[in-house]
Amino acid sequence: MNYKLNSLTIGYGTTVIADNINATLQGGTLTCLLGPNGAGKSTLLRTLSAFQPCLDGEMKLDDTDMKTLAAQELSKMLGVVLTERVNVQGMTVRELVGMGRSPYTNFWGKLSTEDNRLIDEAIDLCGIQSLEKRQVSTLSDGERQKVMIAKALAQQTPIILLDEPTAFLDFPSKVDTMLLLTRLAHEQGKAILISTHDLDLALQTADMLWLMGRKKEGRSELCVGTPQQLASSGTLPNFFQSPNIQFDAENLRFSVNQGG
Repeated sequence: MNYKLNSLTIGYGTTVIADNINATLQGGTLTCLLGPNGAGKSTLLRTLSAFQPCLDGEMKLDDTDMKTLAAQELSKMLGVVLTERVNVQGMTVRELVGMGRSPYTNFWGKLSTEDNRLIDEAIDLCGIQSLEKRQVSTLSDGERQKVMIAKALAQQTPIILLDEPTAFLDFPSKVDTMLLLTRLAHEQGKAILISTHDLDLALQTADMLWLMGRKKEGRSELCVGTPQQLASSGTLPNFFQSPNIQFDAENLRFSVNQGG
C-alpha cells in the first residue's frame, strides 16, 4: 500500500506551516523525515497520523481518501509510534504488544488464536522473545522502543509512522533500531516513515528522504528523493549548509570542518 499526499497544506487553524506538499510513502520502503526544529516535522507527522486535520489537499491510502475512513478502519491502516515514553505499571511486554490487536478484538478484548499467533510473530520479528514476561516498567529505553515497534507490527498495518524512535537511545541501540525498521520495511513490504535527527544513520539506511525546512516566505517546503538523488542535485548539502560542516557526496557523509 502507498500513502499519497497531493497538494497537502498543514498547520493549525489559520496558520499554515507548509503547503503544496506532494509525496508518496511507498510500500517496502523506509523513508526518513529530516529537518531542523520548528520546520514542521511534528505537524506533518501528526497530520499523517490523523491526530489533526489537514488544512487543504488530499491524503490517500492507495485510492482511498483518508477523510472517508472511520477511526476503526484507520487503525487497521496506520500504526503510530510516538516519542513519548509509555508509562505503564503492572503490564508485561506481551500484554503491551497484544494491545496492538485492539482494532480487531471483540468488545471484551479477548484474543483469538490468530491474535496470539500475530503477537508471537511481532515479538519474534523484533527479537524480544527474552523480554516477553518482563514488566514494561523494568525495560531500558532501547528495549522499550523495540516493544513499541512490536506493538505496531501486531497491529498489522501496511503503514507505520514513527516520531523520533531513536531519540533516547545510545548509539548501538540507535543502529539496531534503524536496521530493524529497514528490515521490516523490506521484508514485510510496509511503508515506514521515521522522523529523526540522526542524519548519518538516516543517510546510511533510508531508501527515501523527506527534507523539511528551507523557510520560504514564512512557510516550510518538502524536498523528496533518494539520498543519492538529493546529494547529486546539491539539495542535501545545501539543506544542511554551514561553514562548520563538510559533505562527502560520494560516501553520503557529513563531517565537522575544523578549519571553518
